[in-house]
Amino acid sequence: MTRFLRTLLAGLALNLWGASVQAALTIEINQGVEGAVPIAVVPFGATQPLPQDVSAIIAADLQRSGRFAPLAANDLLSRPTEAAQVNFRDWRVLGVDSLVIGNVDVAGPDSYNIRFQVFDVLRGGQLIGFTVPSTRAQLRHTAHQIADQIYEALTGERGAFNTLIAYVTTSGSGKIKQYELQIADSDGYGPRSIVRTKQPLMSPTWAPDASRIAYVSFEKRRAEIYMQDLRSGSRTKLASFTGINGAPAWSPDGTRLALTLSRDGNPEIYVLRVADGSLMRLTQGPAIDTEPTWSPDGQNIVFTSDRSGGPQLYQMSSGGGPAQRLTYEGNYNASPDYSADGKRLSLVHRDSSGNYRVAVYELASRLLRVVSEGRLDESPSLAPNGHMVIYASSDARGVLATSSVEGRAGQRLTFQEGDVREPAWSPFLPR
Repeated sequence: MTRFLRTLLAGLALNLWGASVQAALTIEINQGVEGAVPIAVVPFGATQPLPQDVSAIIAADLQRSGRFAPLAANDLLSRPTEAAQVNFRDWRVLGVDSLVIGNVDVAGPDSYNIRFQVFDVLRGGQLIGFTVPSTRAQLRHTAHQIADQIYEALTGERGAFNTLIAYVTTSGSGKIKQYELQIADSDGYGPRSIVRTKQPLMSPTWAPDASRIAYVSFEKRRAEIYMQDLRSGSRTKLASFTGINGAPAWSPDGTRLALTLSRDGNPEIYVLRVADGSLMRLTQGPAIDTEPTWSPDGQNIVFTSDRSGGPQLYQMSSGGGPAQRLTYEGNYNASPDYSADGKRLSLVHRDSSGNYRVAVYELASRLLRVVSEGRLDESPSLAPNGHMVIYASSDARGVLATSSVEGRAGQRLTFQEGDVREPAWSPFLPR
């Protein structure tokens, strides 16, 4: 069931998912990387066994971006760890465009210095080279940071591997069923629980500084919107009006939330000022208006409405006024998420066979491109650099999946048992 349809049920405390038990996320690369740039990430040298395989994490990050195709370890002709050991002719024979090598040196108890270099194989020269300090506990995060640096050096765009995702899971069944709002690294590792309740949770959304998450909770048997401060652990109730309180979305400056309320009878888009709780109503009419998302400059809001007879995307000024229809391909387009660069929207599109799939809508060209292959894919959320999208997918149970915005690479994140849904990709974290 898509978020648009769930808005109609937001006033009821429903069992949205089946029984499950809590387990770790399992990560699986499930698509090829057709058209991606060949790259070799050589296993990093180390003076002692490490708790994390830094080079493997970097290679996995680059692969799931859809832009790079790392060479398999068995295909490496050599394994240099220093620049003097690099023979560019070997790598040209393998058709590799870029080469990554490195070393992990012990700097002290549980601390390391990671030295890495990136080479242009065709030109036979170094592109970048840095030494990055890390600790035993931070090795995965440091590997993601290095992958971001490599991605930026090779593409000219900021990487989004050292970011977080939020999502909702369930555990137990019947009277002991428990819902959790969790956050994890962007690749699904390191999950940790933020909120636990026996009633459904949905629609987590990150504040632009990544320090707060707003979400919908049914813990009082009705939909209410809360804000969780990740630094202090404090929680604040933001919206508890009569009827629907749903689909919160932060403004780019972090001072307001766009949300759906039915306090006046019909589901409409409102803007709530977080500091004082004041409201401004944006839409008015008999249609269902929901699922708002802000443009990066804060000037516009895109939302889902059935005012044309079925769910389609519309855009209006964040200060109110007339709405302009954006989508026309097919009779169902919903759940928009604006990219941080303002170039595209992710959304849920129903195809001619009745499948609900994630698509990417390019605002300049008005091209709509389907990037997922499931029967019931929902809740898309774009990475902060706008080049990957995470979404929920259902077959026998709910899993998370990612895709590049070109649809060239994919990854599935599943629990050993049970469901995981409602993903939201964080903004960039402070460097």
